[in-house]
Amino acid sequence: MTITDIPAGWPADESAAREVQRDLRERLVLDEEGPAVGTGHVTGLDVAYDDERDLVAAAAVVLDARTLEVVERATAVGRVSFPYVPGLLAFREIPTVLAALDALTADPGLLVCDGYGLAHPRRFGLASHLGVLTGRPSLGVAKNPFTFTYEQPGARRGDFAPLLADGEEVGRALRTRAGVKPVFVSVGHRVSLANACAHTLHLSPRYRVPETTRHADALCRRALKEALAPRLGG
Repeated sequence: MTITDIPAGWPADESAAREVQRDLRERLVLDEEGPAVGTGHVTGLDVAYDDERDLVAAAAVVLDARTLEVVERATAVGRVSFPYVPGLLAFREIPTVLAALDALTADPGLLVCDGYGLAHPRRFGLASHLGVLTGRPSLGVAKNPFTFTYEQPGARRGDFAPLLADGEEVGRALRTRAGVKPVFVSVGHRVSLANACAHTLHLSPRYRVPETTRHADALCRRALKEALAPRLGG
């Protein structure tokens, strides 16, 4: 098993990471609509950690955006590349996520992260970070609202309410299943909020979370278990 190394020059402390965030945020593109729903490919990204052994496993699962059938899967295992600091979680996993993306042969298309984009204290969560680094349209779909406020959306599928930070709409609480608690959608890069929500609904035909997230979550957990098996056995 190959362990992805932490890149040379990777930020090692909070001050350096915040500076990188500020610099990369200047490259965010927020005035594009993004790909049409049901066209091309869409790729789910997720990670699983073993902090005791300082490992993180990343999964990238490419789906056909129209049928939601799996086109390709890839994984990578790496060292956790940054301490746990709220608001800087992207720095813990991005090198390994990029390694999983690089292992794909199919065009990833739209990136869907299990996390945040603009719905972030400094408006630059994982989805935005990955979008800028790869140049690809991206969005975040989180299971929890982080620190932001929102009103409960209506009970029907497709109902939504603004996710607010100091009165600014940074995302939406979106109902993907009638009567089930919402998910929290935010723009990453090169996609509008309305289109991000439309993609999320299309990707969630049966369950609360998108199919992209379901596939990537299962795959990264399996990759971590397989990576740990020789170590635990020894």
